Order: sequence, then C-alpha cells, then structure tokens
Amino acid sequence: MTRPDSQAHLRLFGTGLRPCPYLHDRPSQFDFVDPRLTPTPALYDELLTQGFRRGGEHLYRTACPGCQACQSLRIPVGEFTPRRRHRRCLRDNADVDLVNVGFRFDPAHFALYDRYVRARHPGGGMDEADPDLYWQYLTASWCPTEFLEMRLAGQLLGVAVTDDTGGALSAVYTFFDPDLPRRSLGTLAILLQIEEARRRQREWLYLGYWIAGLAGMTYKAGFRPHERLTSMGWEPVPAS
Repeated sequence: MTRPDSQAHLRLFGTGLRPCPYLHDRPSQFDFVDPRLTPTPALYDELLTQGFRRGGEHLYRTACPGCQACQSLRIPVGEFTPRRRHRRCLRDNADVDLVNVGFRFDPAHFALYDRYVRARHPGGGMDEADPDLYWQYLTASWCPTEFLEMRLAGQLLGVAVTDDTGGALSAVYTFFDPDLPRRSLGTLAILLQIEEARRRQREWLYLGYWIAGLAGMTYKAGFRPHERLTSMGWEPVPAS
C-alpha cells in the first residue's frame, strides 16, 4: 500500500487471532497502520476507501482468515433518498437541533456516554466507562473530529462523534439517551450526519462495518442507496 501524497510505502501490522466480537464462533484479526505514522486527513480519506476505520489514534481494518463478513458501508449523500421510516423519524424529531461543539471534552457528554453503554452494552467491557479511556477511544490528536450534539430545547439527547476528512464524513460513534426509544435517536443521528455532509459538500458518509444477518447492524442497510466494500471493490446497493 502507498500513501497518496508521497507514494511512500505504508506499513501495516497484524494482530494475533482473537475471538470475533460479532460472530462468536469465528476468530478475528486486524491490520493496523504503522502507529509511528502521523496520518493526514487526505491519507485518512484514502484509507476509508480501502476499508479502514479509526479507533482512537489508530487506523485499522479487518483481516480475518477465511472470513469476509465485515463489509465497509458508505452512503453517497447526494443520492440518498429517505424512506418512509426516515421521513417519520425526521418529522417526529423536528424539534431537535444539531449543534456542532467542535473538538472538546464535555463532562455532560461523558455522563450520557456512561448511561448509554451501561444500558446498551452491559457486561461487554464498555460499561466500565472511564473519562480517559472514553476520550482515547473516540479521538485522535491528528484527526479532524467533531462532537455533534442533538438537543431538545437545550436538553442533551445524544452525541454523534464524527470525523471530517475533507472528502467525506465518517461516523465514529454515536451515543444517546437510552430512555427515549420512541425518538429513534440512532437513526436520527445518521440522517442529520447525511444532511451535514451535504451542507459541507462531502461525497460520502461512512458508517463503519456491516455484517449481513447481524441484528445490531441491520439498520445500516436501510439507508439507501449505499455501497458495500467486497473483495470485488465497492458494490452499489440501489435505493429500491
């Protein structure tokens, strides 16, 4: 692999095998970009097209032996058409404002994150929230990351942590009030990120990995049209 700006070789480091966090009967393995490298937004944008994600300071992608179940999914924001349930979600949340507070630690954000992971991921390791680990997980010193708040009359409902590479937005992680299921805040966050990407004239919104048949990821496939990264490259999935 080469860097798009210098064509210098980009070194990858593989992890050992470990249990898959999604498909528990399979092993998983990841390739990480050389941690000694300080990525640029342009390099990050290029690596997103090759299936990489950001976790804290590190860029990685799946490299699991004998398995290609994880497929990167991205939305061409200029072509996206909201479906009936998306229009209903936007209508039901017309009173919710998106507020970009930039890149900063906010104790209110962490408190909401703590509530969210305890409710949604009990016993999974993430429910032992710690402010330092939270910040290390969501941010990187080299990365253009923004915290997009969803607020209702000043009340914090959720936060969409979003990277802007200059060519695309990447949805890093979203957390929200777990006591408001009727508002479908996870869906709303994606719809608002699509609108924000359009406003900034970004071509794509990356949603991370999608696995066919995995209940927790089904919602991603409902945003159409979208593209999935397979062994044959990016394959479009039409709106209907």
